[in-house]
Amino acid sequence: MPRFIFSPRGASRRRFRLLLLLLCLTAAAGTCVRAQNGIIRGKLFDAADGAPVPFATVQLSRSGSNEPRGTNTDAEGFFSFSQLTPGEYRLLATFVGYDSTVTLVTLSATNEIEYLRLLLDPAAVSLTAVQVSARRQRQRDDVAVSRLTVMAEDILNVPAVGGTPDLAQYLSVLPGVVSSGDQGGQLYIRGGSPVQNKILLDGMTLYNPFHSIGLFSVFETEAIGVAEVHTAGFNAEYGGRISAIVDLSTRAGNKRRLAGLAAVSPFQARALVEGPLRPLGESGGSVSFLLTGKQSLLPYTGERLYGYAAPDNFFTAGSDSTATGAALPYDYRDLYGKLTVSGGNGSQLDLFGFRFTDDFSLGEQTGLNWSNAGGGGRFTLVPPTSDIVIDGVLAASAYNIALREGDRGPRSSGIAHYTARLDFTWFGGADQLAYGFEFNGINTDFTFLNDGGVTFRQEDFTSELNGYARYKRRLGDLIVEPGLRVQYYASLNTVSVEPRLGMKYALNDGLRLKAAGGWYSQNLIATQNDLDIVNFFQGYLVGPESSIAGASDNLQRAVHAVGGLEWEASSALTLNLEGYYKGFTRLLELNRGKLRATDPDFVALSGTATGADVALEYRSGGLRLAGNYGLAWVNRTEDGVDYPTSYDRRHTVNLYGSHEFGPQQRWNAGFRFTFGSAFPFTQTLGIIQDSGLDRNPVLADFLTGNGSPTVLLSADRNGGRLSDLHRLDLSLTRTLPLGGNANLEITGTVTNAYNRENTFYVDRLRGGRVNQLPLLPALAATLRW
Repeated sequence: MPRFIFSPRGASRRRFRLLLLLLCLTAAAGTCVRAQNGIIRGKLFDAADGAPVPFATVQLSRSGSNEPRGTNTDAEGFFSFSQLTPGEYRLLATFVGYDSTVTLVTLSATNEIEYLRLLLDPAAVSLTAVQVSARRQRQRDDVAVSRLTVMAEDILNVPAVGGTPDLAQYLSVLPGVVSSGDQGGQLYIRGGSPVQNKILLDGMTLYNPFHSIGLFSVFETEAIGVAEVHTAGFNAEYGGRISAIVDLSTRAGNKRRLAGLAAVSPFQARALVEGPLRPLGESGGSVSFLLTGKQSLLPYTGERLYGYAAPDNFFTAGSDSTATGAALPYDYRDLYGKLTVSGGNGSQLDLFGFRFTDDFSLGEQTGLNWSNAGGGGRFTLVPPTSDIVIDGVLAASAYNIALREGDRGPRSSGIAHYTARLDFTWFGGADQLAYGFEFNGINTDFTFLNDGGVTFRQEDFTSELNGYARYKRRLGDLIVEPGLRVQYYASLNTVSVEPRLGMKYALNDGLRLKAAGGWYSQNLIATQNDLDIVNFFQGYLVGPESSIAGASDNLQRAVHAVGGLEWEASSALTLNLEGYYKGFTRLLELNRGKLRATDPDFVALSGTATGADVALEYRSGGLRLAGNYGLAWVNRTEDGVDYPTSYDRRHTVNLYGSHEFGPQQRWNAGFRFTFGSAFPFTQTLGIIQDSGLDRNPVLADFLTGNGSPTVLLSADRNGGRLSDLHRLDLSLTRTLPLGGNANLEITGTVTNAYNRENTFYVDRLRGGRVNQLPLLPALAATLRW
């Protein structure tokens, strides 16, 4: 039954008033705060294509002073210095791979605001090693606990299956991220399940951005501007999930000229076209576009090239059923478009739309397909008379998935999501205040038939309203960042007050201590549970309004605590160490074992995730080497019984790197080695025949029917372990210049170079095991112009 009415009662009414008060205060602050001193702000652009230069280092010094103020540009190349007195200033902007630029600025009045549009020319040689990279400087200036910044070039430098670099594969090498396997495996971030991780695309929530093959995401790598991965302890600007955040922003199209790429590999074909509709001019204004698309080629190449790589049977192993499969039977298509209108004073409007589809087919009667479509707008407004920058998002999306399995009943899920968000950022001298509010409308339509023959159905509309404030203050060598988020869940009639805190202290110029933590909540539930090793059907529903045994309310909650250190051992070598704890104080799962209509639809449980990650990175010239080690314990508790989750991997090791060499560095060699200790699983006691008497004794054919085979599982849930995983991937790329801006890249890759037989899961009915990818060579070509 649709619901769109706020009706708080009792204690919830008082908490709801607190939310309204917070929103009123943020709105009042946005109208009252005005520049009381001079401001110098602006944007940095690449002079070649007009793209913003993110995370560049900007230093501002007053003439005659030897103590400059420093900052970094954000993901859109924006920077701001406020609380400046009248006088002459020198502004220096640097970024590795660009020539530095110096600009003199004069403020003649107390409240004067100067906006600069700076162009950085690509350097013929890299900047000297004395200059600190932008990422390292950003680490010094921000709390940045459990935050990993991913750029397109990072993804392109790691060997990828099929010779097609993709975010889905790159995420699995990051510290704290565990992949349950190839061909449909899921990503788990520091003990959280996939539904507990929020994925944002240009500010809007995106559901299931990974294709069924598990190797590719819906994102086009070369269209990625910046992706921020918050593995724990994220601050108040993010909410609605209890484990992690992946916040991805696509870049604007080329503002100078028409450009693009076309690429083909045995796995997929893809293309990107971008260019200006109104080129970047002296005024700083421009209009540009970006279009991307990719199409799976596996239905045509899989059986011919990789027939040996297909498992004999898998579909929803570990939970529902199995089905015989052909060679890599995956088909998918992704389309994305973006129009960017940039103003001369730093304001910008992005309009975007997308449609992603996926089809896993094992014949006419068995398969799965899903579609994800939506669009919206995102804007940045830089008022000419205020030191506040305003950002906003208005977007909508719809995700639908359907599973077909022979004569089985329907399994389908649809979720529509509507977002309206407004953020304000105030830049002070040593202070920064970010605050805002957001409305989310969520419409679910879910139908599921379990193995007991019982159908579960939920059709609902709910809404969420939240407000947040985050304050950043530098106190000498200490940076503190307290935050507060207040969320109102309409269908549950619940207000969640969630304090957050982040801190960083510099012991010296190269060594810093850091910590973060807070309270988190969410209302979204997925159909997957801890018994699933691979499950292609990922449906979504919201928490029930009726009470659940073992739960005081139906809101899922968690608490995070993170502590660690950063060490810049040299200009090329950095180390990061973090220990973390996530207490999932309340979790809800769909009752997959429901046998009767009177049985509860959901079960309540709790859990913990505890661990530590250490990461090393070395960058010098064309050589990059990186590695990380993770130690983790992930447990759940249900009905007083503790057990490890199916993704409780005790030890994880990732080693990867790349090296550019040869004349003009036109060769690039890369490697990636992964080790993961054994996953838990529930051991099989035996197989019996189920006559169906418990479900329908009248219709059951107990005289002549043989019944369906049913697996008897051990009472020791996840008491066994599979086997350790390790794999080596290699790549070699040659770039061939074709004249002008055009070049051709030929990439050869070898996945699982020594052909290790890594266990994916055990087929309980047939008594065999299904392996992950065997040795898999590929050759890919990419034409850029």
